[in-house]
Amino acid sequence: MWATAVGVARVRALESERENALFRDPLAKAFAAAGGLWPASPPPEDEAARRRRLAVSFSIVIRTRFLDDLLLEASAAGVRQVVLLGAGMDSRAFRTDWPEGTRLFEVDTAAPLDFKAAVLRRERAVARCERITVAVDLREDWPGALAAAGHDPALPTVWIAEGLLIYLPEDAVELLLARIGALSAVGSRMGLTLGSRGVVERFGADAVPGSAASLWVSEMPDDPVGWLAGHGWDADGHTLRELAAAYGRPIGTPPQREERSGGLIGAVRR
Repeated sequence: MWATAVGVARVRALESERENALFRDPLAKAFAAAGGLWPASPPPEDEAARRRRLAVSFSIVIRTRFLDDLLLEASAAGVRQVVLLGAGMDSRAFRTDWPEGTRLFEVDTAAPLDFKAAVLRRERAVARCERITVAVDLREDWPGALAAAGHDPALPTVWIAEGLLIYLPEDAVELLLARIGALSAVGSRMGLTLGSRGVVERFGADAVPGSAASLWVSEMPDDPVGWLAGHGWDADGHTLRELAAAYGRPIGTPPQREERSGGLIGAVRR
């Protein structure tokens, strides 16, 4: 599934080339090229498939900016531990201006971390914080691996699960949230992206086997803010539409269905 992370890097590389880019990710193009996705044109597809692909790409751009901002806010609040769960080709350790003393943990399986390491060596990339990779499957004892890597649960942490929960069944999502909560001191922050209601049906019904959409299984609960309150977090939910408008990229088409409180979540540990 880590090849999906290379696809996300391609989207970020394309955004970075825009004059009015919402972020700049200098390493994204290198990840996409190493994964065989740059340069590349989309495969032949019908109009419906093209629209779905563009919608997914747009959501990746908006969520990237949202989480960039959330991380900067956490840093400004004094949080110096960052954990990226399912880090993939995330390059925030290299492209964000981190305060002195920041420790950033990238948690993922060995295959994507090894691929990433090879690209980083080739690009001679230098992290702007203390970057620590933790090679472990999130279905295993990742809290133990994180502790062994030096994470301190007594200190506030900002957790990022970007494009991750949609791939996990509901019981695995609940376990992940419980584990995060157990490792989060008061004042910790969390940024989540949740699959919107109906997205699995809309995108997964005719998805190509093995594609990202074919692996989606989880959607956000009816009340994500209340759900996270039950896990000990004060959360705010935002829709893609409202954030896109705030970032100067308004969605021109009207909503096709009722848009509930959104799947882009920022939360603070009580």
